Amino acid sequence: MKKLIYLFAGLSLLFTGCQPMTDINTAIDAQEQVIVGDAQYTLTSADYTALHLSHGSFSSLNDAKTMLPGFFTSKYPVWGKGSAVLAGFKLYVGTAPGVSDFTGATTYTLANSDYPSASDNAIGFYPTESPANSIPGILASKISNPTEGEQLLVKYKKYVTEPVIGFSNYFETSFMDGTLGAFETISVVGNQVWAGTNFGAKMAGYSGGAQDNEDWLISPEINLTSQTNLKFQVKQTAKFVNGHWEYLKIMISKDYAGNPATANWDVINFTTLPTGNDYIMVTTEEYDLAAYEGSKIHVAFKYESQSATSTAATWELDNLVIKTPGVEGETTSIETYYKYSNGVWALSTGVYPLTVADYDSMGTASGQPGKYNNFDSTMPPDGYIATFLGIKYPYAKEGDNLIVIYKYYSGGTQTRGNLFTFSNGAWSGALTTIDTTLQFGHDGTTWVPDNTIKYELLPADYTFIVNAFTGVSGFESAVANLNTYHNISTFNWTATQIDAAISTLLLHNNPGMAEGQKFSVTIYVYDGSSHNITINYILSNGVYVRNN
Repeated sequence: MKKLIYLFAGLSLLFTGCQPMTDINTAIDAQEQVIVGDAQYTLTSADYTALHLSHGSFSSLNDAKTMLPGFFTSKYPVWGKGSAVLAGFKLYVGTAPGVSDFTGATTYTLANSDYPSASDNAIGFYPTESPANSIPGILASKISNPTEGEQLLVKYKKYVTEPVIGFSNYFETSFMDGTLGAFETISVVGNQVWAGTNFGAKMAGYSGGAQDNEDWLISPEINLTSQTNLKFQVKQTAKFVNGHWEYLKIMISKDYAGNPATANWDVINFTTLPTGNDYIMVTTEEYDLAAYEGSKIHVAFKYESQSATSTAATWELDNLVIKTPGVEGETTSIETYYKYSNGVWALSTGVYPLTVADYDSMGTASGQPGKYNNFDSTMPPDGYIATFLGIKYPYAKEGDNLIVIYKYYSGGTQTRGNLFTFSNGAWSGALTTIDTTLQFGHDGTTWVPDNTIKYELLPADYTFIVNAFTGVSGFESAVANLNTYHNISTFNWTATQIDAAISTLLLHNNPGMAEGQKFSVTIYVYDGSSHNITINYILSNGVYVRNN
């Protein structure tokens, strides 16, 4: 409607003065007023999503300065020069000091040969052995050129109970979960091998009657290059007729390359075989694999029958085990930190990595940390850990600090941590994300980050100016008028004098401001009528100067 009124006025000019149309448009544009707005706006979760900030915060202040101008252009499309928005948003400020020393630490995992009972082929510390006594020496011999203050994440295993000396499983597979795992199946003639939860891997030459059949079930490559004294054992269920155990052959090859017909196979002949015509559980004796030490092998089960000469049997295979001399027993995995200082490795202090048992103590149901032994976006770690620390350390003292390291899943498992402090009877984590504000101003073209502080002079400010400039040469009339009428008369104050007064006031009221700090100052003036005006200033070389 505003443009329409202006257009009528312009047409009147056209008919009376015959001005060109471009002059009319110029006149119309000149009469339009810039819309100036002023707002405070706090970003919502929907806003972060629209800005593709999946973590619900800005990663840096520079990101906010880069992304928010376009956001406010869309939000306030008609606002122009002089408009201002005070934006509130969440800003990621990073982890507390010292946390990254642990989350970014190099990892050393103890090898089997590192353990004190390595001669037993132990894969962990015995319950009676002290990791803290052994690990510093292990690290001294294994870590080259450590730096002073270096933190190292050490992973090791410890037996839960005293292990039993004997054999431990080097390679093991079971078919009782209804799958054939990494085993390869090849059907040459007849039925292929299949699997089921009730019978493991099944091989048969009977389908309503005996039939010709040749099936292969071949293991993935088994690396024996660094192993000695290995034993081989098979557990199977067999249904056979007339003692035809020969239908199934168990074989080993050093050169299998995808085609069983071209490989060299050694048949394993077990000395003891059962008799009977029904399903029988068979666990073979241990077969010595000394001939295959230092090799990479494949183990194959070959089933072969001919309908013309035999009655087919059915074979069901439960598992395959290759054992190595060692100890058997349940182990638990442990992670801890060691620090290199003054030439020695010692347990780090002030840090606590969460254990599997710790996660489990926080709940093992779906949606709880113990389900997968980590946190994620649906399980914010700080609340869980604060409660956990309250239970674990019931006698914590005011001001106690502890860095807690934990696992966090976000597209993959990450190592994260935070500094927790005990204060006013409770533990709390250091904030990694803060609420902050940043002001933006419209420069006539776009929104720009703006540190402008808006300020309207108070009665006390006018009194300060009177006191500050009383007796200053050239300000006599100006000060007298201000003291009488309590406003700044442009008939008594020059622009230079106004600027000097405002600069002196701002420097007094806001000491220590950085170079480039801006103020938008509203003052009460008399220039034929009494009203407010706003003048913009910027701190330059220690003085506030006009910045309009």
